[in-house]
Amino acid sequence: MGEPTTPQPALLVAGLLAGSRELLAHAERLLVADFGNVAARSDIIKFDFSDYYEGEMGGNLVRRWIGFERTVEPGRLAEVKLTCNGIERTLASDRRRRVNIDPGLLSLHSLVLASTKEFAHRVYLGHGIRAEVTLIYRSGEFVPQEWTYADYRTRECFAFLRGCRRLLTRHNPTDLTPASNES
Repeated sequence: MGEPTTPQPALLVAGLLAGSRELLAHAERLLVADFGNVAARSDIIKFDFSDYYEGEMGGNLVRRWIGFERTVEPGRLAEVKLTCNGIERTLASDRRRRVNIDPGLLSLHSLVLASTKEFAHRVYLGHGIRAEVTLIYRSGEFVPQEWTYADYRTRECFAFLRGCRRLLTRHNPTDLTPASNES
């Protein structure tokens, strides 16, 4: 008979999408206030993979990924997404998002992203939040799934995640502290 086990903590990462570098930086400052210091940042890339966000956020969007120093207990993913949604609302203008924040959990095995959108490949976590396995780490590389968004298939994203994975492997399990809203 299987016994419930405590999951290994995961590294909290976030994909940030905005119309300017300044908005990315502002969103990052707000995220740091909630989740602690940033340990890794990707290069900023042009977001030209889809026009999905243009109606709401405008054109010439840019993407950056960040990874936090502290790890998170995986059961907190819905709470993290709700906090990120609050930051998006704080940065909104005229009820339109100016920043999109996609939080996720990087484990040694996968990248799991949180979403408010329901699809067949997403599992409901509670509070209107779902989770999807976006990338699997297998044979030394990240492997996209059929639903993985194009920007999460880029060499920039993979390079960022490899760096974050190295950070995660350096953590001594006894040193892992969950992120919290307390400073």
